[in-house]
Amino acid sequence: RCVSLAADVERRRLAGVRDVVPAYHTVSVYFDPRKITRAALHQELERAMSSAAGDGSIIDAAPIHISVAYGGESGPDLASVATFASCSEEDVIRLHTENVYRVYMLGFLPGFAYLGSVDRRIAMPRLATPRLRVPAGSVGIAGAQTGIYPSEMPGGWRIIGRTSLKLFDPTQNEPSMLKAGDRVKFVAA
Repeated sequence: RCVSLAADVERRRLAGVRDVVPAYHTVSVYFDPRKITRAALHQELERAMSSAAGDGSIIDAAPIHISVAYGGESGPDLASVATFASCSEEDVIRLHTENVYRVYMLGFLPGFAYLGSVDRRIAMPRLATPRLRVPAGSVGIAGAQTGIYPSEMPGGWRIIGRTSLKLFDPTQNEPSMLKAGDRVKFVAA
């Protein structure tokens, strides 16, 4: 619903609205109070929430396919996720690749997309102690979410694979490959 509401607010191109940022359960609307009053913006947001576009449905473009090398050096936590789920590593891969995920928000670091929701059987909690270094392109699970590390960084998600795609490039007009509302389908390489 947050992604849908944010898209609807952006489509309205309200005077004074500078940025609309969907998050997992909220939408932040940044505005210039010299161009639109808080009361007027509130009315517009109420209209957006009650409109057809704000009902949680958004136009579904074809999913973005992301090829992932699962397990081994690319996915050091695949075996522990399989043990957690009482299944084989192949079952974890199947469960992870059979869903089409929605990008709920970007956050934590530029280009880090939070996708959901993973099959509850593989929804393993984060590591108790985060790793100091997670390679760029690592695909992880943290509870009901899955995500892809856009650059090398510390992190506590369960790493099950890696993609070679570059998810964030600050030199591009659209620096993030993924944006809120996109749909993603993982494909085993």
